[in-house]
Amino acid sequence: MKFLKIIAWVALIALIVIQFFPVDENESYTTLETDFMMVNKVPLDIENQLKVSCYDCHSNNTTYPWYSKIQPAAWFLENHIKKGKAELNFNEWSNYSDRRKRSKLRSIIKQVESGEMPMNSYIIVHQNAKLDTMAKSKLVKYIQRLKDDL
Repeated sequence: MKFLKIIAWVALIALIVIQFFPVDENESYTTLETDFMMVNKVPLDIENQLKVSCYDCHSNNTTYPWYSKIQPAAWFLENHIKKGKAELNFNEWSNYSDRRKRSKLRSIIKQVESGEMPMNSYIIVHQNAKLDTMAKSKLVKYIQRLKDDL
C-alpha cells in the first residue's frame, strides 16, 4: 500500500513538472503568396472545408484546442503537426515542383476517398472537420481538376 502511495506521488509530481516544458506553437497570422488557396484561387466552399478539415495539421497556422496547453497532450499535438507539415504544408504549395504537386494531389484524393483524412482522432475533437459524402465528392472533384490542369 505504501509503495502505491509513493508511485502515485511520484506520478503526480512528474505530471506537474512536465507542465513547465512548453512546445513551439504553430501559429502564423499571415497568408503567404505561396499558400495553396492564394495560388489556386480556391472556391469559398472548398476553401472553408480545407481550412476546417486540413489546415490545422497541414499549414503554418494551427487553431489550438483548450487541451493543447496541458502536457503530455501538447507534445502529442506538436509531434502530430510536425509530421503533418512534413508530409504536406499548404502554406508552401507554390514552392513545390509540379511533380510533387501532382503527387500530393493524388495523395489527397486517395486519402479523402478512403476516409484516412481527416484522421478519426482529429474528427473526435473537431466534429465540423468530418467530410460527408457530398463534401468528399466536391473536394475530390476539385482536387482532381487541379491535378489534371498541372
